[in-house]
Amino acid sequence: MQIKGAFRLFRVAGIDVLLHWTWFLVALIQIQHRAQSYNSLAWNVLEYLALFLIVLLHEFGHALACRSVGGQAHTILLWPLGGVAMVSPPPRPGANLWCLAAGPLVNVMLAVLFFGVGLVAHMTGALVAHPDLAKLFTMVALINLVLLIFNLLPVYPLDGGQILRAILWFFLGPSTSLIVASIMGFVGVGLLILLALWMQSVWTGILCVFVLFSCWQGLQQGLAMLRMAKAPRHAGFACPGCGAAPRVYPAWQCGQCRTKFDTFATGARCPGCGALFDLTRCTACGQAHAMSAWPVRVPALPDSSGC
Repeated sequence: MQIKGAFRLFRVAGIDVLLHWTWFLVALIQIQHRAQSYNSLAWNVLEYLALFLIVLLHEFGHALACRSVGGQAHTILLWPLGGVAMVSPPPRPGANLWCLAAGPLVNVMLAVLFFGVGLVAHMTGALVAHPDLAKLFTMVALINLVLLIFNLLPVYPLDGGQILRAILWFFLGPSTSLIVASIMGFVGVGLLILLALWMQSVWTGILCVFVLFSCWQGLQQGLAMLRMAKAPRHAGFACPGCGAAPRVYPAWQCGQCRTKFDTFATGARCPGCGALFDLTRCTACGQAHAMSAWPVRVPALPDSSGC
């Protein structure tokens, strides 16, 4: 998967780890900003690399959990505001809930690990003998704890906000739950803006812009899902996986020109740029199949044998 401004670092278990170039810029600023925290700049570099590792493990938690429930996960993007696991879990609330909760669970396990190691180090006096190592260990443990608490805030699209949406999905359905979570996200981002002003934090302000934009996208997506749920179905097709007939709705988007279209009305060809797609994903179960694999439903003919 190509993402503008990002390059592939490595590939693990079929998952590409991408790094955006701006990560280096922010890393340089943060390392210089905390240059006086240690006796050597090398400890600042180790601190930032530890942050990188914590975020990476968090995103792998999402990706591997998604795969465990039959979803698709092939790419993780690391950028200045954290990480994004590009996952596509099955469209079921339980599957989404597990996929979302797995990331914070990684931070919980790391917190337990840090506590255990710190307890042993304190008892043996290892950290007392190495002040810089003690500072590094304390800071990394604190970073992990802050990331855990922050991610669990019920503000869409943070993990906490998406977990809230997955729980609401059980009771309200996929579209209404997304609308409710997005509206609650607007309230949350208002509080984050006040926090950014109080802290006079540029990074928190940038995060607020990202959250605000994501809430708006989530609200629009939820409203579009409501409209699609009311649309009629194509009588001539059925998903090979779940048997659902697709909606007569522009629910597919071209990855090249971003045109939205009804793939069953155009024969899996984008009307904007003419790109032909080998696979068509079912909006009901999330499985992708070749267009030729979608069985054509033939309506039953009236009985003409009798008088």
